[in-house]
Amino acid sequence: MIDTHAHLYDEQFAEDIDTIIARSKAQGVTRVYLPNCDSTTIDGMMQLSQHHPDYCFPMMGIHPCYIKENYKDELAIVSQWLEKHRFAAIGEIGLDYYWDQTFIAEQKEAFRLQIDLALAQELPIVIHSRNATQDCIDIVREKQNGQLRGIFHCFGDDLAAAEQIIDLGFKLGIGGVVTFKNSSLPEVLQQVDLQHLVLETDAPYLAPVPYRGKRNESSYIPLIAHKIAEIKGMEVEAVAQITTQNALQLFK
Repeated sequence: MIDTHAHLYDEQFAEDIDTIIARSKAQGVTRVYLPNCDSTTIDGMMQLSQHHPDYCFPMMGIHPCYIKENYKDELAIVSQWLEKHRFAAIGEIGLDYYWDQTFIAEQKEAFRLQIDLALAQELPIVIHSRNATQDCIDIVREKQNGQLRGIFHCFGDDLAAAEQIIDLGFKLGIGGVVTFKNSSLPEVLQQVDLQHLVLETDAPYLAPVPYRGKRNESSYIPLIAHKIAEIKGMEVEAVAQITTQNALQLFK
C-alpha cells in the first residue's frame, strides 16, 4: 500500500519519526509521498526524504493557505528547487476558501502558475481544495491539455464533483474521513470505480476511526483500505493492489 499524502516532516513527528516509519513499513506501507507547504517546510521535508530515500518521496509547491502578498517570492523558491532536484509531483497546490478569503485572487494565480510548472516538468499535481472544489475543477479543466494528471487530495465532495474530476483524468485521494460516522463518502465511493482512487492519510491530520482526533500516521493506511473494501464489497488485498498500482502509475 502507498500513502500518497503525509506531512511526516511535521514537528509533531520530531521525537519518533523513525518509529513511525518502521511502524508503517510493518503495516505494509511501501512508500510515502510528502507534500510541501511553503519555503519554511522544504528543509525538513528534504532531510526526511534524504534519510529515507527509497521510502519518502518529496513534492514541491506552495499550499494555498500559505499564499500571501509575497507569493511570487515563494514561487521563485519553488522554481529554484525544481531546477536542482527531481520531485515526485507539484504539491500541494490549489485553493482554500475555508480559513481566509483575503488572497483568493493570489491563490488562483499561484495555482495556475504551479500547474504550468508541472506541465513544463511533466509532473503530476496534488490538489488541496477546501470549500473551492468547483473553482479547482474549472482551473484544471482550463489547463488540461491531455498531459495534466494528478490527485484531488482529501476528496470529500459529492458524486457530481467526483465525476467531473474523473472525467479530467484525475484520481481521488481517500483518507481517514471515509471512516467517520457522519461521512457521505461511502455513498459516493459505491458509485466510483477503484481505478480512480488512491489512499492517503494527510498525517498528522484527519486520523481514521478509531484514532479520530489523535495524531495520524502512515501506518493507519490499512484502516482506510479496509473501509473502502467494506464499502465496495471487495477483498482488502484487491483494494491494496489496485490503489498501489494507481499511485505508481501516477507518480511514474
